[in-house]
Amino acid sequence: MIKKLLIANRGEIALRIVRACKQLGIQTVGVYSTADDNLMHLRFVDEAVCIGKPNANQSYLNIDTILTAAEITGADAIHPGYGFLSENAEFSERVEEAGLTFVGPEAEHIRLMGNKISAIHAMKKAGVPTVPGSVGSVTLANAEAQAKNIGFPLLIKAAAGGGGRGMRVVERIEHLLPQVQAAKQEAELWFGDDSVYMERYLKNPRHVEVQVLGDGNGNALHLFDRDCSLQRRHQKVLEEAPAPDIADDIKTPILQACVRACEQIKYRGAGTFEFLYEDEQFFFIEMNTRVQVEHPVTEMITGIDIVVEQLKIASGYGLSYHQDEINVRGHAIECRINAEDPMTFMPSPGVVTNLFAPNGCGVRFDSHLYPNYAIPTFYDSLIGKLICHAQTRQQVIAKLHQSLDELIITGIKTNIPLHRDMILTDPNFCEKAQNIHYLENHLLKKADKK
Repeated sequence: MIKKLLIANRGEIALRIVRACKQLGIQTVGVYSTADDNLMHLRFVDEAVCIGKPNANQSYLNIDTILTAAEITGADAIHPGYGFLSENAEFSERVEEAGLTFVGPEAEHIRLMGNKISAIHAMKKAGVPTVPGSVGSVTLANAEAQAKNIGFPLLIKAAAGGGGRGMRVVERIEHLLPQVQAAKQEAELWFGDDSVYMERYLKNPRHVEVQVLGDGNGNALHLFDRDCSLQRRHQKVLEEAPAPDIADDIKTPILQACVRACEQIKYRGAGTFEFLYEDEQFFFIEMNTRVQVEHPVTEMITGIDIVVEQLKIASGYGLSYHQDEINVRGHAIECRINAEDPMTFMPSPGVVTNLFAPNGCGVRFDSHLYPNYAIPTFYDSLIGKLICHAQTRQQVIAKLHQSLDELIITGIKTNIPLHRDMILTDPNFCEKAQNIHYLENHLLKKADKK
């Protein structure tokens, strides 16, 4: 077992990793920037090291400084959490070269899946269905020929990116080349790589993903699926598991295909296959080679602690379960709680003057907040995740209503009203899962009425 783990992250996920380590008897090292010396998880780690200034490039993204912190504290492993360096192949490689254990996949698999073009090629080879699209990188020279094979409308996407950056919808061929050029420029700006590709634009898909675990030796399993279709500007707002309204005979082959893909490449650790789902068909779009923000909904329906499993796999213990031991129990939904104005969605940093977290059977609030905690301006606005579990989706929605009423965070603005007063009162969402455009369209309609 890993003896001492350095947590190369901050906030909610850092505290989550500390809890898993305490469960396994692993010592912990916390790192923090000069803006983050008040983080909750630093109260519970065995050692804490300041790694630089507030700007992430000078702290949480500084590989040299993080490795130095591991060396001076005697850590033998590093967990990257999510965001920051979690899907950085160079970081994984350098951790291993330093003789430390990286809690995640091998660098070659991060590189493989980090580039959307190579990931799609690998998934095709493994028999995972993909969105019809371009062959290799798209250039100004080959764009029109590739587009004619795909058909319109189509989507241009950054090969090395995500989060909606470098993404363009093109309806007509006369608009193609300017949009390819714009996408390439944006991809270069954000990711240092101007490679783009194209795929068929699905008009009303849902976003469905499959959680997997692999031991690195060719053994893998899935923890079923999640629906993450409620998004704003390509950022997830609410997630649920399992994905509603998908028949087992449609879902099961996809779950099995994801496991086969992990077995073929000997994938190590936790990972997530992301799909677009439309007209009872799945289309692979990318794989995330890390723990996801929304992993708690999967934990709630399976009873499996994904972070504990990450640590066990990294320690060489392999998989703790066989596939036939894992079953879906009930339904779970997660509401992402952000420090932002619920009307304008502008970030709302500041001091949390009061906090009350709901509790009770099937209620979980993952957060690093506490009264008088000062939320800094330098990082993501995610401050917590409210997760509820019950036997049915309708029961979960009712439980979330009550829990959101009980959740008190004062001193800053949050998106609690968005969840409580708009999403969970919307009859269309309450009746069934919606597509990836639904929330933004719903917000636009609300704004037009005012």
